[in-house]
Amino acid sequence: MTMRTHLQLRISLVLGCLVVFSLISFRAAGTPAGTDVAIVVNSTNPVSNLTLSELRKIYFGDRQYWKGNLPVLVLMRSRGAPEREVVLRVVFEMTEERYTKYWVAKVMRAEVSDPPASLYSFGILQEGVKGNPGAIGYVNAGDLRPGVKVLRVDGLLPGESGYPLR
Repeated sequence: MTMRTHLQLRISLVLGCLVVFSLISFRAAGTPAGTDVAIVVNSTNPVSNLTLSELRKIYFGDRQYWKGNLPVLVLMRSRGAPEREVVLRVVFEMTEERYTKYWVAKVMRAEVSDPPASLYSFGILQEGVKGNPGAIGYVNAGDLRPGVKVLRVDGLLPGESGYPLR
């Protein structure tokens, strides 16, 4: 192998590694634009569909129990997560700042004891949903893992035409 061929091979390998690491980093960063956000609950939860209005009541803390008197545990992604931005825009119809003020006021009025928990990763969120029968959360539909149930929203699943959480 000539020195030039060897150099070209090394450059190709380095560039290939950079492409792979870039793709991994992009995927780890969260939801690419245009990807649906799936609403997930514990697999034992009997609910299979919520209207957007019902979803809002749950996320706003106005509906605090599932049927059977099971407490709702709302799990959110951390600030800056693309899925959170979709939920803030579509479900809450708020900016991050308004969301924070909303929950501070709700806690101060003693309507709730705490705001929803914010979790750093989609994996931790799904484990939280999996481990708590009353939990509800959301993830990029492409990041779904076994053990959680995806809810229909207004009768639609992620990927279907007209699905609202995009």
